[in-house]
Amino acid sequence: MLPQPCSSAPSRLLPSLILCSRLTVAAAASSPSPSPAGGHGPRPLRYAVLGAGFAGLSVAWHLLKHSPRDSRVSVDIYDENGVGGGASGLLWKGAEFWKESMDLLRSAERANGATGSDTTSQDSSLIWRRQCIHLCSYSYFGPPGSLFNESLGIVRPPTTEKAADILLENAQSCLESCSLQVLDSDAIRRLIPGLCAPFDFAVYMPLALNINPRKYLQALFSACQNLADEASSFPSEQKEFKLYKQHVNNLHQLTGEYDSVIICLGAKALSLPELANKLPLRTCRGVIAEFQLPSDTVGEYGNQSPSILSDAWLAFQGPRTVSIGSTWQWKSENYSSTVSDEEALTAVDELLPKASGVYPGISKWDFARARAGIRAMPPLTTNGSLPLLGCLDDILGKKSKCTFWLVGGLGARGLLYHGLVGKLTAKAAISCDENVIPSEFTSWKAIKP
Repeated sequence: MLPQPCSSAPSRLLPSLILCSRLTVAAAASSPSPSPAGGHGPRPLRYAVLGAGFAGLSVAWHLLKHSPRDSRVSVDIYDENGVGGGASGLLWKGAEFWKESMDLLRSAERANGATGSDTTSQDSSLIWRRQCIHLCSYSYFGPPGSLFNESLGIVRPPTTEKAADILLENAQSCLESCSLQVLDSDAIRRLIPGLCAPFDFAVYMPLALNINPRKYLQALFSACQNLADEASSFPSEQKEFKLYKQHVNNLHQLTGEYDSVIICLGAKALSLPELANKLPLRTCRGVIAEFQLPSDTVGEYGNQSPSILSDAWLAFQGPRTVSIGSTWQWKSENYSSTVSDEEALTAVDELLPKASGVYPGISKWDFARARAGIRAMPPLTTNGSLPLLGCLDDILGKKSKCTFWLVGGLGARGLLYHGLVGKLTAKAAISCDENVIPSEFTSWKAIKP
């Protein structure tokens, strides 16, 4: 028996990776929507998505978007913490990954704007660091005549010779769609007064985005709702989308209810009994510390200045608030977002020297609070550290008509990866064909956990 949809679900008011074959990935992502295997019968195709973070909502969006026209589809999301309970991240331009993630961001921005949300506060903004420029009469982020919201970007000053060499090489060989600009020390200080560049240069990523993850995912959830409602306005088409704020103890409890189950639980996938010791994932806990500039202290961070990425990253959410991250505690089994005083102090002692090494002015800022999350890191392979995608039936043993899929190992790049991996997995689930997914993403199955 399925539970009733969560009453606390978000309301309508909440509205350097080129290692795998670009041509293969691009072809898979842009291929026509596959047809579902078999007929629909009298009931809709039912999909369960476990996890309402970056990967889960991306999969849900693409299941709704790419299901064949004139079809009946039901997508249920299960997440005990609700939408965006454990998400964080930065995003920069990167070929197909960037394109698919930006498509989702634009959909979320449209849904957020349609609700009339107050975007004057930093807590309600989807993009924390942005500037506004005119874009003719139409933009993806608003109606005709509005302004196009563009990020102020991210600056990366190297702190070691090795990092300096890598950054210079990347700047020289970057994709046309991935603008990297090498700035000398004078240009850097005009961009960010007070920034320290140990090697007298920094790489500027003007198209980088600094996202408010929780607000973005709430808006993407609303976009999924809107997509389902719009499709259901056609007499021959019916699409449903629901959130269940409930913990799933095991996969067996879902087998009789769904045609496919897509597991997007991050590190928590390891807690499912059917997947215990079967996935080559590495867990890593990270703590992020928030600092605020005291009201009686001068020297606030400029509204026109980008965020900073170095040994620690500094994500500014206004002139007087910044999040600094992140620590790396490998093999952690602490899944709580709560940070003890002792853990917070240890994190600040680690992060503050790294931050002050490139932005000395941070010493004037006061620690406010800390939060934590746990990453599911993918294994190191000859193709690099790529997410884990694919069908799990061979691993679990096919015991029912339900097909199980995995989206895992996004690590610290969930925001960068989520658009493309969600699209590939949704198309594979709709067609019941793992070959839709490029083999680079399924090669993990040959690795022993």
